[in-house]
Amino acid sequence: MKPQLTLAAATLAALPALGHAESFTATVVAGHPPVFRWVQMIDAAFVPAVEAALEGTEDTISFTGLYGGAVAGVGEELEAVESGLAEIGVCQSLFDPSKLAEQNVTYYTPFVTSEPRLVSEVMDELHQNDPRMLQAYEDNGVHYLGAPLALDDYLLMTNFPVEFLADLEGHKIGAPGAAINWLSGTGATGVAGNLTTYYNEIKAGVFDGVIVFGSAALPSKLHEVAPYITQLGLGAQFAGGLCVNQAWWDGLTPNVQQALETGADAAQDWYLVSLEAAAETAITTMEAEGATVTQASDQLRQDWAAGMDNAAATWAADLDNQGRPGSEILQAYMEAIRAAGAEPVRAWDQE
Repeated sequence: MKPQLTLAAATLAALPALGHAESFTATVVAGHPPVFRWVQMIDAAFVPAVEAALEGTEDTISFTGLYGGAVAGVGEELEAVESGLAEIGVCQSLFDPSKLAEQNVTYYTPFVTSEPRLVSEVMDELHQNDPRMLQAYEDNGVHYLGAPLALDDYLLMTNFPVEFLADLEGHKIGAPGAAINWLSGTGATGVAGNLTTYYNEIKAGVFDGVIVFGSAALPSKLHEVAPYITQLGLGAQFAGGLCVNQAWWDGLTPNVQQALETGADAAQDWYLVSLEAAAETAITTMEAEGATVTQASDQLRQDWAAGMDNAAATWAADLDNQGRPGSEILQAYMEAIRAAGAEPVRAWDQE
C-alpha cells in the first residue's frame, strides 16, 4: 500500500522546481586607457545598466575593468577574449584588420557620411541582422555584444594651409590603419601612425600633418603643432565594439545575457551623446585657441575623392579570394548607408 501524502507534501510536489541564483564574474579589457570615451563608457554606462537590469532577479554579475594594456594592448583585445584571459573586451576592428576585416568596411569607403550616429546605427544593424558580418567574430570564438564605436568625422590637420589638392604635394601625412589609403592620389606620402605619437612626430618634423577625428585632436593638443584644420568630410567611421567570449556567453543565464545586451545599448547611447558633444566643441575650442579652421570646397572634396585609388574594391576582392564576403559586405554597407540618408561623394560599390 502506497503511503499517503500529507497536504503540505502534495502541495510542494505540485509546484515547479525553483531556480537557484547564479553569480558570474567578468573581466573587461581595453588596450586604451580610461581617458578615451570608448573605455569610459564601460564604467559610466555599461556596468550600471547591467546591474540595474538584474535588479529583482536572482542572478548577479560583478565586473573587473583592466584597461590601458594591463592585459591586452590596443588591437589585442579580441585575442584576450578569445583565449579566455578576459570575458569581455573592447574589440577594435581598426587595429585588428586581419581577424575583423569585414568590420573595417567604413575605413575603405571615405567621403560617405560625417555623422557618427548614422554610422553607429547602420553598422550595429548589420551586426545584429547580417550573419555575414557576424562570421568574423564566430570564427574567433567571440560573440558581438554591441556598443558600436563610431568615430566622428575625420579632419586633415597640417602645419601648412590647404586650399587645393596640389597643396598636399610632397608632404608627409600620418594616418591610422586603413585610412592611409585615403591619401592615394593626393600627392602626399601617407605614413602609418596613431594618436599616442602624432603630437611629437609633427613637432619633430616627421609628419607635416595627420588625418584625425576632432574629438581626439583637441585632448591631444594637435592644434598646437598642426594649426591648419581642413574639414573635408572624410567621414565618420566604425572602429569596433564590445565582444564577449562565446563559451562564457553560452554558459550565462538568459537573465544575464539580456542584461548584458541592455548594458551594451546603454553604453552606445552614452557614447554617442558624449561623442557628439565633444565633436561639436572640439572645433570651436581649437579655433578659439588659435587654429585656422577651413571648410573644404566641394571642388576639393570631389577632386580628392575622384583621385583616390578604389581601395574598397581591392579590399573586397582580397577578402573574396580568401572565401570571405568582402564584396557582399561592401554592397550591404553602401546600400544601408544610402537607405539611411547618406549621400556618398563616390559610389565605392558600383565601380
